[in-house]
Amino acid sequence: MTISALQQARAQYQPKLPKSLKGAVKIVEGAATESVADQAEIKELFPNTYGMPLLTFEATDAATSVDPVNVGVILSGGQAPGGHNVISGIFDGIKKLNADSKLYGFLGGPGGLVDHKYMEITADYLEGYRNTGGFDIIGSGRTKLEEEAQFDKGLEILKALNIKALVIIGGDDSNTNACVLAEYYAAKNAGVQVVGCPKTIDGDLKNEMIETSFGFDTAVKVYSELIGNIQRDANSAKKYWHFIKLMGRSASHIGLEAGLQTQPNITLISEEVAEKKQTLGEIVDYMAGIIAKRAANGENFGVALIPEGLVEFVPEMKALIAELNDLLAEGSESEAKFKSYTDKAEGRAFVSSILSADSSKLYNSLPSLIADQLTLDRDPHGNVQVSLIETEKLLGEMVKTRLAELKAEGKYVGKFGTQFHFFGYEGRCAAPSNFDADYCYSLGYTASVLIGSGKTGYMSSVRNTTAPADEWIAGGVPVTMMMNMEKRHGHMKPVIQKALVELDGAPFKYLAANREKWAVETSYLYPGPIQYWGPSEVCDRTTVTLQLEQTK
Repeated sequence: MTISALQQARAQYQPKLPKSLKGAVKIVEGAATESVADQAEIKELFPNTYGMPLLTFEATDAATSVDPVNVGVILSGGQAPGGHNVISGIFDGIKKLNADSKLYGFLGGPGGLVDHKYMEITADYLEGYRNTGGFDIIGSGRTKLEEEAQFDKGLEILKALNIKALVIIGGDDSNTNACVLAEYYAAKNAGVQVVGCPKTIDGDLKNEMIETSFGFDTAVKVYSELIGNIQRDANSAKKYWHFIKLMGRSASHIGLEAGLQTQPNITLISEEVAEKKQTLGEIVDYMAGIIAKRAANGENFGVALIPEGLVEFVPEMKALIAELNDLLAEGSESEAKFKSYTDKAEGRAFVSSILSADSSKLYNSLPSLIADQLTLDRDPHGNVQVSLIETEKLLGEMVKTRLAELKAEGKYVGKFGTQFHFFGYEGRCAAPSNFDADYCYSLGYTASVLIGSGKTGYMSSVRNTTAPADEWIAGGVPVTMMMNMEKRHGHMKPVIQKALVELDGAPFKYLAANREKWAVETSYLYPGPIQYWGPSEVCDRTTVTLQLEQTK
């Protein structure tokens, strides 16, 4: 296989480990834990894995011998930079426990476990994937492990391969399923441990014990490089406003961090919109006001960052979407009538006529392109596919209309040209930054220690991550500690609580304190590409979010 010069050089990088993982490890148990909410319900659902203690690893001179262990690994959900290094950490860790240990990868995600599709990951095979982006080492998938028939089918192949532990690398849903699987196998006394590793570029799997999910650091640095390039272009041409939508449907962590790294003129935060109960019109007025102020200074250009899931946080849009889901439900009379219209304008008029007065008014105010996306694109459950709504174009068109009104009122003197962008897939498989390379390797290695000590129902935890890697604190956190009960598909289910942007947190407060200045002035920062060699302050830097959160 031909590889690039960077790949060749990067393959030689040895990820850094916390001091506690470099030799023999002593496990220190903390106090018993409880779930973040709904304690009685979670305890009843997880009698075998609830209330377990927090674990912290410490270095020790007392080495212990461990029998060979066969371990399985699954990559679940969307890709995130560093997944290959998690697997590298698991491999090296179990080989250190006993050189005869084996690692098996289930192919194509959780479906590989159910369908018995797997491969042994050998040292030679792994070498080509160390410190690389992507999940192509074994592939990923979105099959959800939720049914006992799946658990039993998976157990068949685990027993056949003599696998004693399974590591599931994924986000909040995947790790929720990992915990359910751990509980099921524990209840059956199946002899299979299940350990999770926190993955998602969205950054919404975080708490006191999981300071950041892996891949977030790299992905946002990739996006921030692109945003910085666009800002440089905007400041050079001085004739376009760039509306940039950023991946992250449920939380605005990516948008917030990218805003902190690049200092654009506008950074919208979905959680703030929800907190203030802002209407779409109020958001448009806010953006148009900044554009008008800059135009008054002769600057008809700028950059606006827009979170992917913004429309779901606008109360009136949320209500509109809910109405559309009900009124145009699959098999309904109104859906049939709507589909009978061949003329799109007539179809929109019909939809408007069956909506409530407030939703109808909002629906009619939307650009026809967006109105069509709301009514024509449905998911398998019959719901609007919000992720397909081109929010950046929605706001661009509405701002354009508002600026025309301001111009007619003599309140706007500029010219408004737009360029639209969506950054998502560009960051998911990037070569991991030094931080993610080290962090992911440490997470995998931590998983091997949890396996060696017989733990199940835990997630790998590596903390104190703004310090040098040598000072990181490795350990394990019970997955049940992060859970609450939420309604999913009409039923209450235990799930890991998503971490949204905290409006009273240091990162958002820093943005809020500076955004008025950044709005009117051109205060752009240009982070440039990810650096792998050079001064530590350049190539080993963490996110601004982590720095602000951990500043005492």
